[in-house]
Amino acid sequence: MKKLSIFLFALILSSLCFIAFTSIKLGGITGRVSPASAVVSVSLISTGTDTLKAQVNDGAFTFSNLKQGVYTVWIKAGTPYKDTVIDNVAVKDSSTTDLGEIKLQQ
Repeated sequence: MKKLSIFLFALILSSLCFIAFTSIKLGGITGRVSPASAVVSVSLISTGTDTLKAQVNDGAFTFSNLKQGVYTVWIKAGTPYKDTVIDNVAVKDSSTTDLGEIKLQQ
């Protein structure tokens, strides 16, 4: 009887853990930079020191599989354009934040 109780407790505990982790839904960030030829790289900085880089195709970039939170997007530009930083970009569960068109300044 004691083994059965321990087994049932372990089964219930593992089921609760499984349900808790499946409810985490991830979001993303997208945007377009113009002029596209001036973009060197696009990086995403989380609240800590984690940094991600995105592939840039014709000025368009996408970050996916992001946890809910607030991020900073850093666009490194080539000469004669200036780097651009976008602070406080919010990502919510299961949604993608579209930054629209980001125009680089000279």
